[in-house]
Amino acid sequence: MREQDCDVCEQLCEHPQSICLAKAEMLSDDAVHELAETFKILGDSTRIKILHALSKRELCVCDIVAVVQMGQSAVSHQLRLLRGSRLVKYRKEGKMVWYSLDDEHISLLLSQGIEHIAHR
Repeated sequence: MREQDCDVCEQLCEHPQSICLAKAEMLSDDAVHELAETFKILGDSTRIKILHALSKRELCVCDIVAVVQMGQSAVSHQLRLLRGSRLVKYRKEGKMVWYSLDDEHISLLLSQGIEHIAHR
């Protein structure tokens, strides 16, 4: 069997019980949309670098700029997108703005992705 033939059944035969179970377990359209948007945000190498750095420790904006070696306005733009997607949160301390991951699920997403690419 050729590799491109693996994506197509050689015989048309539906399995009603499997179809019913899969439909019952399907995510809502809203959940699908929100998850797709989250993965779209995660699909940028700069944002991955920022999230990875923040998975290790809380960092101020100046530190993030130094870590990813980009200008402050570019980093601020990326942080705004990450904040809007609820992937990071911030706190102000005087004139300093400190960022961290929004919750432990973000760290798990990153670590699972890293494990996946290391497994290849």
